[in-house]
Amino acid sequence: VHQSKMDFFCKLGYSKQDISKVLENLGQEALEDDVLRELIRMGSKPQALEKQAQPSQLQLMARGSCSTPAGLKWPGEDGNDSSSSLRPIVIDGSNVAMSHGNKEVFSCWGIQLAVDWFRERGHTYIKVFVPLWRKEPPRQDSPIADQHILEELEKQCVLVYTPSRKVKGRRVVCYDDRYIVKVAYERDGVIVSNDHYRDLQNENPEWKWFIEQRLLMYSFVSNRFMPPDDPLGRHGPTLSNFLSKKPVLPEKKWQPCPYGKKCTYGNKCKFYHPERQHQAQLSVADELRAKTKLPLALGPAEERARRSP
Repeated sequence: VHQSKMDFFCKLGYSKQDISKVLENLGQEALEDDVLRELIRMGSKPQALEKQAQPSQLQLMARGSCSTPAGLKWPGEDGNDSSSSLRPIVIDGSNVAMSHGNKEVFSCWGIQLAVDWFRERGHTYIKVFVPLWRKEPPRQDSPIADQHILEELEKQCVLVYTPSRKVKGRRVVCYDDRYIVKVAYERDGVIVSNDHYRDLQNENPEWKWFIEQRLLMYSFVSNRFMPPDDPLGRHGPTLSNFLSKKPVLPEKKWQPCPYGKKCTYGNKCKFYHPERQHQAQLSVADELRAKTKLPLALGPAEERARRSP
């Protein structure tokens, strides 16, 4: 009886010393309710409650602060990792391969060129989506070049096959474009394709904005993958800012004046004049006075003396 009661109250978290004292005072035949009441009266607490009562050693943060305490980092977070500032890349494999093959051959070498270009920039998250039926042997109506590249990229966990199967001899293919846009949207990345995905833009308004702002088009020039330096037009961000999570604002540069030294706007000219950088920009009247070496202001007597013969 003594051992069973000891085991019961030990499971509740009470110490053996406190239990033995209570059993000595109340006797071995005391009821469990009486023992528990006596333990509470003595001030004995289970070990779990004692741990909760201990002061927490976690550092208190100000309300609204999103920063983590020093020494604590989120999983996979490294302050020295430069790739954390680069956006994830999602490549439309079919579009890239057909573009490199001049829309006649599914050229897997084009996919490899695109992947290598982003790897050299430091991107670590690169995914290429290709339909599963591209693993089948090439046919005359759908030729494939350098098919072994797909196997190598799949081993590197870069290539992802979208599902497809055959039903009664007919191939059923899942819509791979939806995979591409969905993954890029969830990862807040960049879509590499020359397709505009107009059907998906009409399907989801959030995808419409995302495709318009995060679609990176490209060209192949002599087996060289070349995206544009201004993906969103002349007035948009540069390619480096487009591919970065934290864009770097360029320094303000003055545009040189198209009239050069013939400019007559003086200090009202909004353009840059290299010949005036070491002198204050004067107004047109002040420049004329300086050229004719006239004083800037003449008194009334001096003005009459200058006009008299």
